Amino acid sequence: MGEFTATFPNDRSYAKNHMWAAHQGGLRWRFGLTQYAVRLLQDVYFLDWVVEPPQTITHRMHIGAIESKKAESDLYAPIAGTFSAINSQTLDDPSLINAAPYDDGWLIEIDCLDAHPDVLLTPEQYAEHLIEAWKVAQRTIKGQANE
Repeated sequence: MGEFTATFPNDRSYAKNHMWAAHQGGLRWRFGLTQYAVRLLQDVYFLDWVVEPPQTITHRMHIGAIESKKAESDLYAPIAGTFSAINSQTLDDPSLINAAPYDDGWLIEIDCLDAHPDVLLTPEQYAEHLIEAWKVAQRTIKGQANE
């Protein structure tokens, strides 16, 4: 995006809110922020969850917030299901999100009613989504959002 190339693992799915999704078996999915999201946020230092496991959640439901050097952002459920786990390591040390977003820096796990939620994107679809999001961001920066 811009002068940077977006790279991300091809062994998982992605949500439009820039979370990756790794199938853990059965109906369980693990989620974390993509490197793209981490780069936009810059230096994550605080997480706050407004839901606790086990709780039923809906797709796009407000589930928490994240604070970084650059911004404070709300976090929304990437899929519907049962909010089943929070990574206590990232809760205690959010810098793991910066250092290892695809590994130890994972955020949550959700048990979905569908083994393969249709709202998740393939790596190829996510790459296309990033291209389109970048185009919108550039128009917005230039004051042309409605074109």
